[in-house]
Amino acid sequence: MMKALPVVVLLALALQVLGAQDYYKTLGLNRGASEDQIKRSYRKLALKYHPDKNQGNAEAANKFAELGNAYGVLSDADKRQVYDRHGEEGVKQHEAQGGRGGGGGSQQDIFSQFFGGGFGGGGFGGQEQEPETPKGDSFTIDLEVSIKDLYLGRTLKVGRDKDIIKPAKGKRKCNCKQKMVTRQLGPGMFQQYAKEECEECENVRMAREHNVLSVEVEPGMPDGHEMLFFEEGEPVIDGDPGDLKMRIKTAVDDTFRRDKNDLYMTYFIDLIDALTGFEKEFAHFDGHKVKLAHTGVTIPGQVETIAGQGMPVHNSHKKFGNLIVTYQVKFPKQLTEGQKTHVKQLFQGTF
Repeated sequence: MMKALPVVVLLALALQVLGAQDYYKTLGLNRGASEDQIKRSYRKLALKYHPDKNQGNAEAANKFAELGNAYGVLSDADKRQVYDRHGEEGVKQHEAQGGRGGGGGSQQDIFSQFFGGGFGGGGFGGQEQEPETPKGDSFTIDLEVSIKDLYLGRTLKVGRDKDIIKPAKGKRKCNCKQKMVTRQLGPGMFQQYAKEECEECENVRMAREHNVLSVEVEPGMPDGHEMLFFEEGEPVIDGDPGDLKMRIKTAVDDTFRRDKNDLYMTYFIDLIDALTGFEKEFAHFDGHKVKLAHTGVTIPGQVETIAGQGMPVHNSHKKFGNLIVTYQVKFPKQLTEGQKTHVKQLFQGTF
């Protein structure tokens, strides 16, 4: 039975969950993922990032460690329940209080338990490899996200129509394999040929259904950043679905232009402010005020850099890029003859 966490601990955890590792995201899964999906995702990614296949690659080693941590928690029902409610720190507190469950040991231990051995010996995995399971097509799509959502972070609901496999009437041949058969034709004469052997399975059909994915857009995610959605690609009968990747693309904005962690904007002032100076402000995406001020003459096209008012730096706490402001001056559309004379007298000898 899962132990209850003290109220004081829960309050502390609430402040730490935001910065913790997202185990579901590490495995490319949604929170409703089944046990089988968790296992298949870990299997695929652990084989890809295992240190023996990526010798000298520190990034792959770190990824392999993250996969082991994620699988160790999500494959255990008690720990997964704690994690879903209280995050990574909640799991640590649960273990400190003597919470039971698997997932302990090193990442290599978890890998060995999962695959029944490490690398080496009789080849990859030290054992005979299983026949490769057919896999549906994987694909990548661009996800346009507003600068505001990329600044603040947001959970987006992305709807799409996709093929799914549904039961159908009747039976069908499945899991067919080629078996070599030897037949004697006569004394000392043999013929060898391939014979297909199949099992009988329930029939299935492809159907088109509307599907909604929850996409966690984190503050500062850069253009080109890819998010993996395990087995959300195209399905295949008697196999595993392919994967889906969503690639971040910053949408065009009426006010700002993004370049990596910097924001660019054009700010219009009138001719009076350009000549006499000004103090202005505007509300940023999160509501805080950004002050713009100049005491001297501002010429059209003048550029000012305001440190720390750009995009948040992805996965870097309280770090921001810069805001680069280009000032443009609004001139009056026309002047009366009297105004023209007054302007000439006013500025005579100042140039």
